[in-house]
Amino acid sequence: MSIQQLLQTTNHRPWQIPSEKWKFYQEWNKTIFLHWKVDLNELQKFVPKELEIDLFEGSPWISLVAFTMEKIRPRYLPAFPPISNFDEINIRTYVKSKNKTGVYFLSIEGGNSISCKIAKEISKLPYRFSQIKRTATEFNASNLTRKDQLAIDYSIGKDVVSKTALDVWLTERYALYQDTTQHINAFEIHHFEWEIKEIEINELHIDYKRFDKLLIGPPVKAQYSDGVKVIAWGKNKYRKTSFHNV
Repeated sequence: MSIQQLLQTTNHRPWQIPSEKWKFYQEWNKTIFLHWKVDLNELQKFVPKELEIDLFEGSPWISLVAFTMEKIRPRYLPAFPPISNFDEINIRTYVKSKNKTGVYFLSIEGGNSISCKIAKEISKLPYRFSQIKRTATEFNASNLTRKDQLAIDYSIGKDVVSKTALDVWLTERYALYQDTTQHINAFEIHHFEWEIKEIEINELHIDYKRFDKLLIGPPVKAQYSDGVKVIAWGKNKYRKTSFHNV
């Protein structure tokens, strides 16, 4: 489908898309979702106090999302594959801000060092380079600086015809949040509703020392998607002093 069709497909969103022109296009393909229910007190150590942690039936969650970023580009420029395409891992939680639900990234890794530098400079999101290799059934990553390790061996299953409320809550997020010393930065995004499949995790090794009290045991839930086409708008900056819960 075209970007115009994407812009016109909005019934699945919790709020309308921004009136301003979008600035970036990207695709999040071959996506593996791993989800854990976590302790609220432990999670609060990682989330700025200006953002409210979102809860599903009284519990917070974090997710590890491993995927292949493709065709990322500014609005008026073509994609450049050596920079536009790379594997990515993010560890995220779910938050609310100014009546909008979104995600807050605890960690973002990219498999291309130049792409990570560019993405971090433009977005200020916490990108860092890790060595990442993936095949049709494996996703492996290693970060030499932080000593982080990830290894997933998986099998893709059948389509999920009827998504649960939790499936939707974990995947349908149309805002991203990031904090600096003085600001909360918010990014609006838009994509078609995720089409998800079952996934069987045959082997899983996760070693992120700073998250060892969050990523405990096997994930409570796992999902797979062939991917979504995404458009994103520019960054909105809000001074931390403008938040009521400071």
